[in-house]
Amino acid sequence: MAVELLDASPVFARPHGRVRGGARPPSGRPPAGSAAGRGGAGAGGGRPARVWAVMVSLAEVWQSYGVRPAAIVGHSRGEIAAAVVAGALTLGTGGWWRCAAGR
Repeated sequence: MAVELLDASPVFARPHGRVRGGARPPSGRPPAGSAAGRGGAGAGGGRPARVWAVMVSLAEVWQSYGVRPAAIVGHSRGEIAAAVVAGALTLGTGGWWRCAAGR
């Protein structure tokens, strides 16, 4: 689904690219064991990074159609994505927390 949306939806692709660009922890290095720099997976790379990027990007698509959630919940990385969507965290801060959660 995400692959098709990257080609078909600039609204999805824009935040997806920013999210996948990878926020790094304060040390400037990706967390231990990440796939950053290998195949473009982004800091904290691999599947969790892609799933988190899809969560945040899908919310952007919904908002472009006028869907504004009254409440947002999530579990694990979904909590971080929900906080970004709700405006409680910036995209960069959410990315940092996503990296930290991946350790």
